[in-house]
Amino acid sequence: MRRFVVRAIVNAIALWLTTLLFSALGQGDGVRVVPYRADDPVASVLTYLLLGLIFGLVNGVLGTAIRIVAFPLYLLTLGLISLVVNGLLFLLVAWISGAIGFGLVVDGFWWGVLGALVLGIIGWVVGLILRPLSGRDPD
Repeated sequence: MRRFVVRAIVNAIALWLTTLLFSALGQGDGVRVVPYRADDPVASVLTYLLLGLIFGLVNGVLGTAIRIVAFPLYLLTLGLISLVVNGLLFLLVAWISGAIGFGLVVDGFWWGVLGALVLGIIGWVVGLILRPLSGRDPD
């Protein structure tokens, strides 16, 4: 359970850094997060944590199932299909959070692929930093 909570926090931090990077590069319209109350910093933090939880659930359940079923396609494309799959999962999280009424906003498929790629890289780095908290050995 502790690993799941740490992973949700890592996802939230990575999403926050991803949206900061997109807005710093002037591409803030491509991927952004809309909190449920814009004037409250606590609402922004809770929005990112909720999105981190949704990311963890979608990637853990649906992402794993897709990777197992599409394994031959992964081999055939030498893993490049993972960019498309991760982009679609990113768009799915945006759709789920949009159905709730706030959260992640992605302006198209290619923004989803780019956002998922940047989120994955930043999440990997943040995960390396926070690895001792999850109870995992570095091996």
